[in-house]
Amino acid sequence: MSLPTTMKAVVIDGDKPVIREVPLPKLEDGCFLVKTKAIAGNPTDWKHIAFKIGPQGSIIGCDVAGDIIKLGPNVDTNSFKVGDKVFGLAHGGSVRMPTNGGFAEYVCLDSKIVYPCPPNTTLSGDNSRPEGVLSTYEDCATFPVSLTTAGVALSHNLGNKLEWEPKEPQHNFPILLWGGATAIGQPLIQLAKKLHGYSKIVVVASRKHEAQLKAYGADELFDYHDADVIDQIKAKYPNIQHLIDCVSNAETIQQVYKCASETEPATVLQLSIYSIKDIKPEDRRDNVKVAGTLLYMAGGHEVPFGSITLPKDLGYRADTIKFVEFISPKLLAGEIHHIPVKIYHGLEGAVQITDDIKNGRNSGEKLVSVL
Repeated sequence: MSLPTTMKAVVIDGDKPVIREVPLPKLEDGCFLVKTKAIAGNPTDWKHIAFKIGPQGSIIGCDVAGDIIKLGPNVDTNSFKVGDKVFGLAHGGSVRMPTNGGFAEYVCLDSKIVYPCPPNTTLSGDNSRPEGVLSTYEDCATFPVSLTTAGVALSHNLGNKLEWEPKEPQHNFPILLWGGATAIGQPLIQLAKKLHGYSKIVVVASRKHEAQLKAYGADELFDYHDADVIDQIKAKYPNIQHLIDCVSNAETIQQVYKCASETEPATVLQLSIYSIKDIKPEDRRDNVKVAGTLLYMAGGHEVPFGSITLPKDLGYRADTIKFVEFISPKLLAGEIHHIPVKIYHGLEGAVQITDDIKNGRNSGEKLVSVL
């Protein structure tokens, strides 16, 4: 099929996202071009604008589901062909590749970090979708960033083996997931359960999400609205050695750090660029380290990212590819559920999603727009 030379996309213009006509992205080695069917929003989208991480004119957005329409050089043709339905992630607001991002009519995706949609995938035509097994483009668009981050966090960063439902826990201590109802928290709970990574899965979230999160595998929920929530957690679980801050803001990183074991070596994993320097000096402890994971490193390139540059890390890329290969058949088999979905329309919907997430107008659901 003949392709247009331009497309509509959401780009950074000053301090806001706007829709512009732009050239199609260039196909890099090992990548293919996808005609977008659905996109989903993430906090990183608005942060790339507000914190001036993304260059002016760059396309924002990461989560994409759609159809392959052109293969780039060195794509494995035994695995992919034109017409395949896939979902994957782009680095929206990228310094290295500003002409590619998820909030666009066409997107270039890395063929090594992409998931197959169910064969009969279509758009649902609904305004919302309950949690459940993948069956539509909207469902698929919820997963690339959140599920892949969850898998890499548990395996690459925290050392869990990719073994499905082992009899014994991989670690004889609980894990704490602060922000259990977030887009990453919900797949994290499911994965931690299926990998049997820990003796207990302890989550912090609003009480209204308790039934769903326990259905996913959480053992106990603490409500972050409680003024003494940290004291509650430490009183019952004094031996937490792995903690993931699924919210990762200046307040939550302090709260999560305080929940770590007082005596055993512990790791607080955050999803931004916080470090031990961001913990109040009076709270810092020698046994508790702050680590981070950012999926932008999965491309295997050095990544300029605001005030820092993420190093080229081929081990991170290899573990990301390993996870995608491991989990893909389990997704198709319905072993992991997508979270509830609220559906918008068009690139105008993508702009609205960016603003809604920035202003906290979402809770326990993924915001998706169909194109």
